[in-house]
Amino acid sequence: MTVVIPTLKAGEALAACLDALEAQTLGDFDVVVVDNSGRGLARAAGRGHPRVRVLENSANAGFGEAVNQGFRRSGAPFLATLNDDAAPGPGWLEALVRAARSDERAGMCASRVMLAGQDLLDSAGMLASADASSRQRGHGRPPREFSRADQALCPSGSAALYRRAMLDEVGLFDPDFFLYCEDTDLGLRGQWAGWRCLYAPDAVVDHRYSDSAGRASPLKAYLVERNRLFVLVKNFPLAMLLRAPFATLARYFWHAASVVRGRGGAAARFRQDGQPALKLALYAVRAHLALAVNLPKLWRKRREVRRRARISAAEFRRVIKRHYISPREVASL
Repeated sequence: MTVVIPTLKAGEALAACLDALEAQTLGDFDVVVVDNSGRGLARAAGRGHPRVRVLENSANAGFGEAVNQGFRRSGAPFLATLNDDAAPGPGWLEALVRAARSDERAGMCASRVMLAGQDLLDSAGMLASADASSRQRGHGRPPREFSRADQALCPSGSAALYRRAMLDEVGLFDPDFFLYCEDTDLGLRGQWAGWRCLYAPDAVVDHRYSDSAGRASPLKAYLVERNRLFVLVKNFPLAMLLRAPFATLARYFWHAASVVRGRGGAAARFRQDGQPALKLALYAVRAHLALAVNLPKLWRKRREVRRRARISAAEFRRVIKRHYISPREVASL
């Protein structure tokens, strides 16, 4: 079992994360910290933790590629991702491995991720909308509403478990995403290949939500929209692809409404942080331009996803329908 933790800041949050891993009830695992700071900041945090290895990048390689680096250096049958601002409970790894072993087609497992310092959920897996926007299932809701083991669409990469057999089949995280939505993309590729995602409510993690890139930062606004388009083109069947622009227009409408009201979602928080509302529109334009530039590469990746598919387009639509979030709900989070 290997846990991979990408880090940029490598501060006290990472130290707390590593301390929490030392208290795990599952003993047979190692930890790889991938330092994306380019300044060797994680060296000090790794000292005193004998199961921790630190890999250093000369520049920020992004979340997905950092995780891939750690995965490639492990031969373990199960591989976990953990944010450096997340602190797992003692039974986290044991609960995830138990869930994965309960179903041989469980290629991934989602944790019950709590908002640190609050008795509220960050995520219990992920949901997807008709335009491939993805959001955390149960975000901001009481954890008791998600206390039952169940299937999910895919895990949040902030605290996830993956079966090596699935990764060997569908590939690792797509490094072109850099940050955000790479967990949704990997999860959908797994679903296409006939793998399932299980939600393990006993795998509890406290997460300082968006501690690194900011809850409504310009970087996040652009990357989330660009990567949403990447997920859409790579993974959605043609009929859903053609209908997606209508869902996008609906979501933009509700984002605009939240800006006017000054409350209700990421767009409103972006405005409250002093950013001009027009910037959001410019980021959306920039995201679509990035899609146009990357379209040939994305279409090749799309063909590869479909080549590995074990389910039909109709079955994929049913998967999305079971784990659906409306454009209005997306805009409200």
